[in-house]
Amino acid sequence: MTPTYGNRPAPASDQSSVIASHALTRITGSPLLRGNCVRLLRDARENYPAWIGAIDGARRSIDFESYIIHEDIEGRLFVDRLVNAARRGVAVRVIYDWLGGLGNASGRLWRRLRDAGVEVRCYNPFSFLSPLAWINRDHRKVLAVDGTTAFVSGLCVGEMWSGSADGSVPPWRDTGIEIKGPGVREIDLSFLKIWNSIANTEDRLVDDEQPETHPEDVPIRVIASDPGHARVYRLDQVLGALARKSMWLTDAYFSATDSYVETLRAAARAGVDVKLLVPAANDIMIMSAIARSGYRALIENGVRVFEWNGPMIHSKTAVIDGYWSRIGSTNLNLSSFVGNAEVDILVENAGFGTEMQEMFEQDLGNATEVVIRNGSHIKTADPQEGSGDGHPRHSGYAPSAVVIGSALTAAVYKGARKNLGTIEWKITSATALLLIALSFISYHFPKAVAFPFAFVCGWLALSLFVNAARSIARDGDHER
Repeated sequence: MTPTYGNRPAPASDQSSVIASHALTRITGSPLLRGNCVRLLRDARENYPAWIGAIDGARRSIDFESYIIHEDIEGRLFVDRLVNAARRGVAVRVIYDWLGGLGNASGRLWRRLRDAGVEVRCYNPFSFLSPLAWINRDHRKVLAVDGTTAFVSGLCVGEMWSGSADGSVPPWRDTGIEIKGPGVREIDLSFLKIWNSIANTEDRLVDDEQPETHPEDVPIRVIASDPGHARVYRLDQVLGALARKSMWLTDAYFSATDSYVETLRAAARAGVDVKLLVPAANDIMIMSAIARSGYRALIENGVRVFEWNGPMIHSKTAVIDGYWSRIGSTNLNLSSFVGNAEVDILVENAGFGTEMQEMFEQDLGNATEVVIRNGSHIKTADPQEGSGDGHPRHSGYAPSAVVIGSALTAAVYKGARKNLGTIEWKITSATALLLIALSFISYHFPKAVAFPFAFVCGWLALSLFVNAARSIARDGDHER
């Protein structure tokens, strides 16, 4: 059942709120879209059935964009439903990411879709003539059906989100949102832009009519980021400046820049309740160490950091002042901020914001707070000791560098810092060992270094020449 949030007013209705609205429109690239009905969906147990239900009920069109569709039980289930939809005459289009699909799905899965009449396109496949193009990925998780219903989330399709049938493997924690109303068309248009860019086509929306408005009238913005736009990066900094009471963030792969971290620290110093929830155990092992390398810079300035105690928390959400809520695919790191195509939804509604806050507080019930002890590093955890608000605490982590580069700078430049914490020493020591190994190999086996270097330089040079020639040819065609 879809909850009714109502159209509660913004935190302030003065001139400053008007200015803030203009700023958010420019940053997100989206006007405030009114007349939407939204529903918060938690984990695969709520997202997947809603997606499947929409696919099974589709009459005209399905646009599905997913970073990864795993070739497992869940992936095959979704493929079956998409195949059935195509066979009953629904126009089905699917976008998957080349890097995301690498090793997770075989050509057999995509052929089955194509053989059933599903149009499938792969985003940014490897090309010898574009050796660095793989940096830009389509990291979106979007489903739009019949131009009337859309889903945006952090969930890909795979068994890790649903967990094992017998309950022996717990599911990942993740969050999505269902949207009905004018926002659906903007989501579909963001899909179409990527769809046409892949094959240089000019396809149109199957359902190009403006969806009807809903009486719930929940205002949203559709933040469709392309590589280089950094819309969520700029959005969170503005919302951090606007925050008056609280700024609660959940992220799977936290590795923020100095300026982003300063946004959180400045808000905390101003008395805003800033909380950050991240995984304790990450599916990308190095990400835990990278995230922890920035804890001290946050905690010392009043930001409270919590680590999720489950197998993996994959959500990418934020709720500010119980009014602005962000849900989508963007992680708080440079890859998502700058390198990827992403889609997030910004909901501007106090009723929905309250539900987001309640969900965050429930998540904290399965999390441990990180603190600093003795002004230095901590090696053990004491989950029995409370923080005063019911949440257990880890004895904290010492690193004061925000990013790996800060640790290296501190080690190299005199006066940058006097002391390095435990994790920073691990980073600098590992880097030192790597440089020693490279130095040894370069001295004793110079060809082992020279040949790969020469190959890479030649590869890059060839790709530059070919792409330059193609550009000249295209310009010539335009002139004619």
